[in-house]
Amino acid sequence: MQLQKSHLQELNTSPHHARDYNHLADRLTARGVAVEALISDLAAFQVAIPSWALGAGGTRFGRFSFHGEPGSLEQKIEDVGLLHALTQTAGAISLHIPWDTPTDYAAVRELAAAHGLVFDAINSNTFQDQPDATLSYKHGSLSSTDEGVRQQAIAHNLEVIDIGEKLGSTSLTVWLADGTTFPGQRNFQRSLLQTEDSLKQIYAGLPTDWKLFIEYKPYEPNFYSTVIQDWGTSFLLANACGERAYTLVDLGHHLPNSNIEQIVSTLMLKGKLGGFHFNDSKYGDDDLTVGSIKPYALFLIFNELVYGMRNNPQNPPLAWMIDASHNIKDPLEDLIQSLEAIQIAYAKALLVDQDRLAAAQHDHDIVECQEVLQDAFRTDVRPLVQRARLSRGGALHPLQAYRTLGVRDRLIQERGRFTVATGL
Repeated sequence: MQLQKSHLQELNTSPHHARDYNHLADRLTARGVAVEALISDLAAFQVAIPSWALGAGGTRFGRFSFHGEPGSLEQKIEDVGLLHALTQTAGAISLHIPWDTPTDYAAVRELAAAHGLVFDAINSNTFQDQPDATLSYKHGSLSSTDEGVRQQAIAHNLEVIDIGEKLGSTSLTVWLADGTTFPGQRNFQRSLLQTEDSLKQIYAGLPTDWKLFIEYKPYEPNFYSTVIQDWGTSFLLANACGERAYTLVDLGHHLPNSNIEQIVSTLMLKGKLGGFHFNDSKYGDDDLTVGSIKPYALFLIFNELVYGMRNNPQNPPLAWMIDASHNIKDPLEDLIQSLEAIQIAYAKALLVDQDRLAAAQHDHDIVECQEVLQDAFRTDVRPLVQRARLSRGGALHPLQAYRTLGVRDRLIQERGRFTVATGL
């Protein structure tokens, strides 16, 4: 299934949008905001959709399909194409290997291009044993005490790089489940040193125009220790690997109430923030819809991201991706909601009067600092986000269009009710 702009044109007629946009634009212009430039920034902002987020996820206890799931890589690309047609902000797909290893690279690239998509960071998998593997990752992969296991995990990552090259990707994301469940199970220092050595071998295999993103997570699936447990450890390993290795921040990969905006700010100052995974959480790595739990925290993070993008030329352009899991929602509807929340948070951060904020900070006017931030946060920026979508031919109201066009029903008709997304 592929949506054409003609499918959306008749749905984009609204007597309210022009009125709401003009009213907001006039107010912002009077405040000195360059509205057209802001809309251009919003229209250019693209977020990758991971191939594993297009089917129902699940819990340790059950998985509940929403039917019509993509049963192949090609169908996943088509689903991301649907999202991009509706939102015009999902212009990339991020693959997980070996879940989504292509069989015909030229055909896959052609299909992605037909949907206006490029291939973002490619993700390796050493947290599961693969059917053809000779050794097990049960006790670790890149950190394993077994040299053979480490070499198997390194070889897998190098193979993933080769796959990514054939697709036009230019970055590799490594997330490790390595860790321990019980005290004394492993020596912390040896585990870290073995991981560092493994990452250096992977880094040495990177093409010269590639980046290595090193993800971190405090716990799960191991609950006593994780080898790369926080941003500091990731930063340390990235520095050890080289200048094209970076830390990747996932919103769910922090202990409760961590100051993620400060982490982002520090990494960008040091030129070491490479990528960003969006989701939301209440208790841990819940992988919930972006902005559904902590929208103000998301805005504060974006405020630091915007500041860093403007003031830290030492940091490269960031790779943006949604990393969520859906068990009781239609995955495509959930992703539409997440993309909307990301655009809204970004738009609000672009409205922050940085000069006024800097002056208030200099004068230690704490009340004024709060007013500056909350003036932007409380602004209803949806007309700006809608105008950015319309400027690219997207839907005025993507979720409403998705339902009006009966997209899920049509996918079920094409694929059947009981298809299961690959890798889940």
